Amino acid sequence: MRPLSLVGLVLVAAGAFVLLRGLSFTSQKSVLKVGDFQASVEEHRTVPPWVGGLLVAGGILLIVGGSRRRS
Repeated sequence: MRPLSLVGLVLVAAGAFVLLRGLSFTSQKSVLKVGDFQASVEEHRTVPPWVGGLLVAGGILLIVGGSRRRS
């Protein structure tokens, strides 16, 4: 298998995962710090579905481009 096709396959799989299952992550932000006291907030964010669509589309383009034979 050609390297571009392999990368495209990985992108299609990652995009399908984001579209079907969703992907979320947590970030922690310090909002107040006074001396030794520190208050922080955890933010739960999700990856938008359009990112998964872009990954799938880019992966398909790489698979098609990697499978073409060069003259």
